[in-house]
Amino acid sequence: MGRADARRAQGREARRAKGGGIRRFFTWRKIVGTFFGLCLLGMGALAALYLYVDVPEANAQAQKQSNVYKYSDGTLLARSNSEVNREIVDLGVVPKSVQHAFVAAENKSFYRDQGVDLKGTVRGLFNTLSGKGKQGGSTITQQYVKNYYLTQDQTVTRKLKELVISLKVDQRTEKDDILAGYLNTVYYGRGASGIQAAAQAYYGVDAKDLDTSQGAYLAALLQAPSQYDWANATPTGKKLVKERWAYTLDNMVGEGWLDKAERDRMTFPVPKSPKAAPGMEGQTGYLIEAANDEMKRQGVTEEMLDAGGWTITLNIDKKRQKQLEKSVDRQLENQLDRKNNKVDATVQAGATSLDPKTGEVVALYGGVGATEHWYNNATRQDYQPASTFKPLVLASALENESTTQDGDLIGLNTVYDGTSKRPVVGSDTPFAPQNEDDISYDSPTVQRAMDKSINSVFAQMVVDVTPAAVKKTALAMGVPDKNFPERPAITLGTMNASTWDMAGVYATLDNHGKKVTPTIVKSAENRDRTMRPVDGVGGQAISRASADTVTKALTEVVDIGSGHEANTSAYDAAGKTGTSENNKAAWFAAYTPELTTVVALYGESPKEGGGQVSLTGTANSGRANGGGFPAKIWADYTLGALGGGSDASFDLRGVERGETAVTETPSVEPTPSETPSETPSEEPTPSETPSETPSEEPTPSETPSETPTLTPSGTPSTTQDPGDGGAEPPGERPGADTPLGQ
Repeated sequence: MGRADARRAQGREARRAKGGGIRRFFTWRKIVGTFFGLCLLGMGALAALYLYVDVPEANAQAQKQSNVYKYSDGTLLARSNSEVNREIVDLGVVPKSVQHAFVAAENKSFYRDQGVDLKGTVRGLFNTLSGKGKQGGSTITQQYVKNYYLTQDQTVTRKLKELVISLKVDQRTEKDDILAGYLNTVYYGRGASGIQAAAQAYYGVDAKDLDTSQGAYLAALLQAPSQYDWANATPTGKKLVKERWAYTLDNMVGEGWLDKAERDRMTFPVPKSPKAAPGMEGQTGYLIEAANDEMKRQGVTEEMLDAGGWTITLNIDKKRQKQLEKSVDRQLENQLDRKNNKVDATVQAGATSLDPKTGEVVALYGGVGATEHWYNNATRQDYQPASTFKPLVLASALENESTTQDGDLIGLNTVYDGTSKRPVVGSDTPFAPQNEDDISYDSPTVQRAMDKSINSVFAQMVVDVTPAAVKKTALAMGVPDKNFPERPAITLGTMNASTWDMAGVYATLDNHGKKVTPTIVKSAENRDRTMRPVDGVGGQAISRASADTVTKALTEVVDIGSGHEANTSAYDAAGKTGTSENNKAAWFAAYTPELTTVVALYGESPKEGGGQVSLTGTANSGRANGGGFPAKIWADYTLGALGGGSDASFDLRGVERGETAVTETPSVEPTPSETPSETPSEEPTPSETPSETPSEEPTPSETPSETPTLTPSGTPSTTQDPGDGGAEPPGERPGADTPLGQ
């Protein structure tokens, strides 16, 4: 063997020695032995855990606490019930098909499994360790154990305990007893724990009277009680819960618990509207609902609230709250005959009052009483704000330094064409709204157009500014993006908003353009956590000059315009009226330097499910409008809330007058039928087509009694308000409820 061959041989021997060393450590025998050793170690740990962890005493009742709600001064407003809203029922009371619905929805293998889902538990442990939250799977037994014996904490320790206790409970307890415990302890939303309370809360029946379809909804609800509650669900939430309901029924068919033909005949069982819990009478329920909703928006879940232990202080001023309630009673409720007058029975009032410097909601009126009318009229967003939106059109024109079609810079002295049913110029969407009583005005200024709420002027102004720019300004000031198309008709308030929303918008004007967000929770504290309150004042939504110019315009609306019912020497005020089409809603939004308040009346059918109806004939007073009951309520409340008045005055700077070039416009003298009545009326005509004659005739008390003489300029010399009526051509029909001004 040569020298080279010897070196190669030595290399091979060295590699074999090295490889052999590694293999000595990682032989198949050692790998398998290590694996089984780890398994035995894990089994030993589980066995030790099984022996160590015992089934504890039930603690669900013991941990339940009440929430305490206080006025801003610390005095008690209400205490939520410390007792759980639960009535235990025997499983035999619950129809078999309803029992099967819950099993089909939550745990199809319930009757066959050993009480745990190892795969789901491992997934849940992994999600907990990786920070993904509640994404694991659990059997009915595990959920019962969690609800009855443990807590809702998402920790590895709690999940391991849940696993062990579930195994023991399954061994020691009959399946029917486990199912009964589950149905009686699980939370269904609406403050209902247990199937009996849930049956009453959602369908107004006892658990024994639930049908299969209703049981399937309650079972589907458990996945997300707040999101899936039909009364509050978003369109997405409603879609998801219907899919979950269908999934439950299909599983029942698959398990042989429901006949396919019967399943096919079933329709979704829409639950009844919620009712306030005992102790929530009067305005209390509305205030607590608004506070809870704000807490949820801040990240406090419904489950956290239901667990109790919160001390929640509201921004509500006790004296101002009582004053608002008295003002509604004095100026509205005492004038109504809800039992004998069909129109009066439909009237709903809502109001929100806040401090414009802080955004704190100091008073709120949600309706006749939370136990009688659960829907909160202060925060509902299903009605249109009508002409209370017009000041925002002007604000946007000022903010964008917009000009008229003739190139004149828009300001308070800028002149427009006030011809009723005048087609707008410069828009791809035809729009020609009719003024109230079809009155035409000769060359009105923007200030006069605001005083009289002249539809034709603001219809052209929104085109001059562009609907897109107006919408951008409105959103920045706090108008919600609900049914808000970028079309000329938005000038008449065709979107949806609440008194809460519009109070924030007008407070932004009051606060010289700084964005104001209404906030009702002053502080919320719990032993385990606190809620960060909402910051009620933000940055500049519009410039001070723009805001102060609008305020200047609105002071004259109160002094001599459609809001004159709120005029008094006791305080400075600025505001705007609004009445939607067919008088379905009437608004008065106004402010003093110290207080911003929005009051609205809504026509709501008293039948189940509601529906918008006309307010015409309220308290036998003819046409309803924002300058009537809402303005009177506002004035009565504001006077009392300010302690009889205030010397504070608006500090207005940089008011923009605009350009005053007069355009040639026809001078149209009103015919006797078009003459304004002596009392300012803002009732829009119901017709949407300019060529049509208004279909709603005024009552004798509404018939114009005075024909105004015309000045040389063609403007009525009387200070009476012709209102904001209007009509739309076929090309611009935002919907059946489009407000035609005021």
